[in-house]
Formats: sequence, structure tokens, C-alpha cells
Amino acid sequence: MKKYVLEVMTAVQKYIDGEMKDAPCEKTLEVLNEFEKKIEYFQHERHIHLLVTLAFATWLLFEIFCLFVLPVEFLFAGILLVAIFFGLTIGYVMHYYFLENSVQKMYHMRDEIRSFLNKDKVI
Repeated sequence: MKKYVLEVMTAVQKYIDGEMKDAPCEKTLEVLNEFEKKIEYFQHERHIHLLVTLAFATWLLFEIFCLFVLPVEFLFAGILLVAIFFGLTIGYVMHYYFLENSVQKMYHMRDEIRSFLNKDKVI
């Protein structure tokens, strides 16, 4: 997913920096419409990852609580589960952080395209 997000952002930024100034308005509208669809997909992906991240964080907190309640003979299994959920939570937080920041950068890119089209009174 990370590679795909970066590819989309790079392609659109390349269009903004190079072709957009000389391209016909119809081409820029096409690029804008396609980019807005992809932003919607990435927003959906971001929301799903937020839910998954919150779920793993909740399970992590539950497992930490269980460490204090479990009998001593289950302590090793509890620590192992805490370590697993901690690793998964950190991974999901990092991925969610990337998605959140990427989508916000895409908003700025979309606004740049829209302001260019507004300048020409196209939209």
C-alpha cells in the first residue's frame, strides 16, 4: 500500500509541476477526478487502519491488565501476548501515521489543482 500511495502522489506531483500549466483544462479535470477517487480510496483505507489500530491498542491494554490478574503460572504467556500486541500496535500506528500524513498531503495537492482550474474559471 505504501508503494502505491507514493506512486500516486509522485505521478500527480509530476503532473502539477510539469504538464498542468500547458495541458488543456479537460485533461486537468480528468486528472483531478481520478485523483479525487483515489483520495476517497485512501481515506477508506485510513479509516479501516484506524479501527484496526484501535482494536490492537485495546487488546494490548487488556493484556497488560491481565498481567496483574493472571496467576503466576500464566505470566510467561501473558508477557508473550503483551509483546506480540505491542509489536503489532506499533506497526499499525506507524502505517496509520503514514496514511494520515499522505492523505493530508493529497488534500493540498488537490487544492493546488483546483485553484489552478479556478484561476481559469473552469470549476
